[in-house]
Amino acid sequence: MLFALLLVTAIGLVVIRQSEAAGIHADRILVEKKAHRLTLLKAGQSIRTYRVALGGRPVGDKECQGDHRTPEGLFTIDNRLPQSRFHRALHVSYPDATHRKKSRQRGCDPGGDIMIHGLKNGMGWLGPLHRMVNWTDGCIAVTDGEIEEIYDAVPLGTPVEIRP
Repeated sequence: MLFALLLVTAIGLVVIRQSEAAGIHADRILVEKKAHRLTLLKAGQSIRTYRVALGGRPVGDKECQGDHRTPEGLFTIDNRLPQSRFHRALHVSYPDATHRKKSRQRGCDPGGDIMIHGLKNGMGWLGPLHRMVNWTDGCIAVTDGEIEEIYDAVPLGTPVEIRP
């Protein structure tokens, strides 16, 4: 009986959350690494906030491919991937000219597959537990339900600011 009640409650929350997301349109994404927070903004006002997991070494700007850092700076959403290794993904326009120059000076490749994405396919059952550790290679990860909302709320070209 308790299981049935919990199941009905969980289904109800998903339906409510999905109906709340309908019609949300953001014109900017702000990621605050230290706070592990992604905020969707419209006309400068917060319209939705999410807790995120980051690259395995979250402090500092991304320097080279494979350093497990999440880049910092101003970017845009430049591709939408409805099917990838993760449950939906939004590609971030990293590296920019500044990051490419710094990487060249270090003698390394800056990388480039930085995305805002859901969980790895088949791992959606983890839900918010994934945020207990920074596990990505430099991406910004949210739950599968959250990436559905974000994916639907932001068009190509949406500015993304990633702060320390």
